[in-house]
Formats: sequence, C-alpha cells, structure tokens
Amino acid sequence: MKKYFILYKPFLLFLGKFSLTYLLLTFVYQIYLGQFDVKKNEADSFTKLVAQQTEDVLLFFNCDVKTAPNSKEPAVNLYFNQKSMARIIEGCNALSVIILFISFIIAFSGKIKPTILYIIGGSILIHILNVFRIALLCVLMYYYPEQQHFLHGVLFPLFIYGVVFVLWIIWVNKFSKYAKKTIQS
Repeated sequence: MKKYFILYKPFLLFLGKFSLTYLLLTFVYQIYLGQFDVKKNEADSFTKLVAQQTEDVLLFFNCDVKTAPNSKEPAVNLYFNQKSMARIIEGCNALSVIILFISFIIAFSGKIKPTILYIIGGSILIHILNVFRIALLCVLMYYYPEQQHFLHGVLFPLFIYGVVFVLWIIWVNKFSKYAKKTIQS
C-alpha cells in the first residue's frame, strides 16, 4: 500500500488540494448566497453587478438596453431593444467557474506570488469575458432567436470553459512547480 501511495503521491496531492480548495470556496460561496432572500426573489449582489456591467458594455456600443429586477425569481432581466432577452441568474455570474479555476491553480500551485497574481488576473479575465459573453449572447439571440439553444447551451459555455482550459494549460506549462524549466547553456 505504501508503494502505491509513493507512486501516486503527485496525483493524490493534486486531488486532495483541488478537492479541499473547491469544497472550501464552494462553502464560502454558499454562505455568501445565503445572505439573499430567494423567497423574495432577491438576486445576489455579484449577479446584479454582472447584469449592470453587461448593460454598461451594451450602452457603450450605443445599444438600446436596460436591466430590471425579475419579480418571479432571483434574477435580473436584460432588455434589448425593449425586448426581454435574458434572465441573468446566479449561475450566469461565473463565480462557480472562477472557483473551479482557482481550485485547479492551487492544486498545481507554484511559488506563492505568481500563484496569487495568476489567480487574481485569471479571475478578472474570466469575469470580464463573461460580461462580454452575456452581452454578445443577448445581441445574437435578438437577431437569431432560432439559434438560442445552440448559442446559450453550446457555443457560449464552450467559450467560457475553453478560456479556463487555456488558462490552466498556460499555468501548468509556464508557472506551476511542474512547468518545464529551460536549461541555460
């Protein structure tokens, strides 16, 4: 048994660090969400922020857009050209994706400063891309409503998870303690 533990130690350490970080961050996130009254259809502050920033992006491009609280569920409605185009719910704010991203980076951690900077930079990048993703999704669903399932269910999740995957690849290959070190002659 000890032989297998030694043989699989790197994998077991990765799995342990990933699981512990993911569970801890998810627990903290659930505590945060617990502050908001779902029975009163109260959306959490970060989801409201994402909705507001999405509106700001579309306003920057001179779009006819506005947001309003949803009266039937904890969400923010996004209107484009006076048509309700999206309900921005907690799952749209990308915090769950950021938690997944952070857990992986910590599981493959390197030196403390680059790890913290990469987590901060990657989380901000994911957030910004998510806001632009929602804005673009809104516009595309307005002009191509028949493509809603493909856009919302396939293309845009593939985009956001693809970005996270690329960030992971960059981290592992360039910054983690497992990155190949170049030998200088």
